[in-house]
Amino acid sequence: MLDRRLHLHLATWLGQWPAGPGRHVVGSARRARPAWDGRLRPAIAVTAGASTVLSVPPDRVAAVRELVRRPDQLLRALPAAVGHPGWVVHDDVFRWSFAPTPLPDVGEWIPPTTVGLPSWLRLFDRAVLVVRDDRGRYLAGVGIKRHDRHGHELAVGTVPAARGRGLARCLVAQAARRVLDDGAIPTYLHDRGNAASARVAAAAGFPDRGWRSYGVYPG
Repeated sequence: MLDRRLHLHLATWLGQWPAGPGRHVVGSARRARPAWDGRLRPAIAVTAGASTVLSVPPDRVAAVRELVRRPDQLLRALPAAVGHPGWVVHDDVFRWSFAPTPLPDVGEWIPPTTVGLPSWLRLFDRAVLVVRDDRGRYLAGVGIKRHDRHGHELAVGTVPAARGRGLARCLVAQAARRVLDDGAIPTYLHDRGNAASARVAAAAGFPDRGWRSYGVYPG
């Protein structure tokens, strides 16, 4: 049975969940409003088994429904179909966790405006989870994308010199526990070809259940 928090997150984030077999194009006003980082996400899809819900702005539903009849062209043509022909499509594994791996807490929650953090962490408007060395230099960090009150997506990054030490998996598990404590479900998305990110997710307690997410993002 699907966790209620995940069900509510997907229904809120996409505009409909669940759906029957096939691709279901749904209109959502959220696709025409800025996302967590102030930028648009004009198309987001989640696939579970034989069912896909593809969320687009309401005025683009007809064009995208016509497009899904040609599945071999879908990802290539989707940006133009939602009005952003120069944007890119991300094609990801979609994971979530009810029970993060009980790894040790290794990070501290600090403001995203803290000096020395990488630019991608400065996009967040709330505290980020960071590991720094004894000289205060950034080694690894996690930010939380609060898509809605029910689902929070984790993003992690580690500097090359600190990789292979297990920092990323510990941070992801630690952040996931915080999200669960806050009453939401932690999610984790990564490119289907990113083996390193897949290993981090699995080690932190985010198994690959065969779900997929794709969407249109700014280039």
